[in-house]
Amino acid sequence: MIIVHGVLRVFENQRSRALVLMQDMATASQLEAGCVSYEFYASLTNPCQFLLFQEWASVDALQDHFQTAHMEIFLEQLPDILDGEIVTRRYEVRQQQDRSTTSDEVDVESERAPSAPEVSVPKIIH
Repeated sequence: MIIVHGVLRVFENQRSRALVLMQDMATASQLEAGCVSYEFYASLTNPCQFLLFQEWASVDALQDHFQTAHMEIFLEQLPDILDGEIVTRRYEVRQQQDRSTTSDEVDVESERAPSAPEVSVPKIIH
């Protein structure tokens, strides 16, 4: 499973437009094959800050998501409403089994900008 979360801020005067754009994106994405969940959440301390949380069945499903028409529309409109950059992290959750224990391993990739190098840090979740 692939989990993606991001944090984004929108201009105060663009918040209503951002809400419509995010609702359209979430609704369309939830209909995609391989989408487990796709939601935006508003911050309790900053009404112009949002958390994006996605779960995908596979890397292929996530890659297919990037090729959709609704993603293209979202990315075209995003610069007009975005106040700063989007910070995202991508986690790959894999179950590893051995004879004595079972654990989940999580790989984390942080992305700050297209030119930023990808970082992968393995973590063990008990």
